[in-house]
Amino acid sequence: MPKYSVIVPVYNRPSEVKELLSTLVNQTFRDFEVIIVEDGSTLKSDSVIAEYQSKLSIAYFIKENEGQGFARNYGFARAKGDYFIVFDSDCLIPSDYFQVVDRYLSSHTVDAFGGPDAAHPSFTVVQKAINQTMTSFFTTGGIRGGASHIGKYHPRSFNMGFSREVYEKTKGYIIPFMGEDMEFSTRLLKEGFQSVLIPEAYVFHKRRTSPTKFFKQLMYFGRARINLSRFHAGQVGLVHLFPLAFTLGLLVSFCLPVFFFDSLGFTGLIGYLFYLSIVFSESLMVNKSLTVAALTPVMTLLQMTGYATGLVYEGIRKLMGIDPNTRYIDLY
Repeated sequence: MPKYSVIVPVYNRPSEVKELLSTLVNQTFRDFEVIIVEDGSTLKSDSVIAEYQSKLSIAYFIKENEGQGFARNYGFARAKGDYFIVFDSDCLIPSDYFQVVDRYLSSHTVDAFGGPDAAHPSFTVVQKAINQTMTSFFTTGGIRGGASHIGKYHPRSFNMGFSREVYEKTKGYIIPFMGEDMEFSTRLLKEGFQSVLIPEAYVFHKRRTSPTKFFKQLMYFGRARINLSRFHAGQVGLVHLFPLAFTLGLLVSFCLPVFFFDSLGFTGLIGYLFYLSIVFSESLMVNKSLTVAALTPVMTLLQMTGYATGLVYEGIRKLMGIDPNTRYIDLY
């Protein structure tokens, strides 16, 4: 029996599956199986699986489309390992990932764990700018899988693991999409399980390839936060409202010069420009690229306004009694 079972839900992304498997082949620690769950795809990964069947221990399943949360449950029910590890299909895994995880679990008793995401050298400048925005200390992305996260650590499904005991008690995901990983990690913590961040267990998580797709993704994240509050009370805190306050402040700052065409009217815009200059400077130091640094403030504005838009949109839908969990939705 393998020690680890890797579960990957897939929907119409055979090229991503191939890239993911190519990185799993190169792992220095090989005591794991891979379970690919095709969630009602019309563009299947069967030929890719066949290519890697002799190189990895792979189980390949095809099921009707129900959403990635339920696709993961399908894989969990068929997993043989002591620990389940969940990756998104758009991840690339460093060759020492399992070695790092196994070394940590050998000296620590934990129920659930996760790691950060990072930018691969092959990523485009847009993807690198998005990655900077999503991991920067100066944005809300800084709490998402970083060492300085706020409160208890909530692993996310692009890079998370947990023991078989966790699955047997929680029964996995109860919603198929839109915040399913946040709901699951919140519930496992409520059940009394301990969760930790393993900073060295990072993955290269592909970002959206255009500003438009990034905005839609962040709008989804905002919607997912509101959806989480449908299942657990107190899930919308000040840190989640910060993008909304940021967006409202930005709108006010643009309106003030219309009424006060003096230093007072431009105070807000100057403040935002100062903030974005800090974001630019940090990106330049981290990425050593003027192009990436120049794009990072733009992505930061999209991150904040997209998340805020999602919060407002789904908040209104919640007040109207509209439940997004009754059917599968193509979110972004």
